[in-house]
Amino acid sequence: MSNSSETLVATENASSYLQRLCKHFGHKTEVTFTPETGTIAFEFGTADLRAEAEGLVMTARAETDENLERLKRVLAKHLERFAFREELEVDWLD
Repeated sequence: MSNSSETLVATENASSYLQRLCKHFGHKTEVTFTPETGTIAFEFGTADLRAEAEGLVMTARAETDENLERLKRVLAKHLERFAFREELEVDWLD
């Protein structure tokens, strides 16, 4: 996939959010994960997740710019919903 974007979301709960995202999307699409890493294969792109001491690293990859933007929106929206107790900053780097 040619288009990609990455973000580091500062949180002490990176592993918890990684697992929640993967479990949530695992009901709808192919997902593999451990407490430290995860991959979610959507029809419109792939998300790679990594829990680090600084926070949750999310890498979005898609074939088109439109699908990349869609994937970034889906990931950010769901993370923000799961992390409603925290004010997380999801700033994607292209």
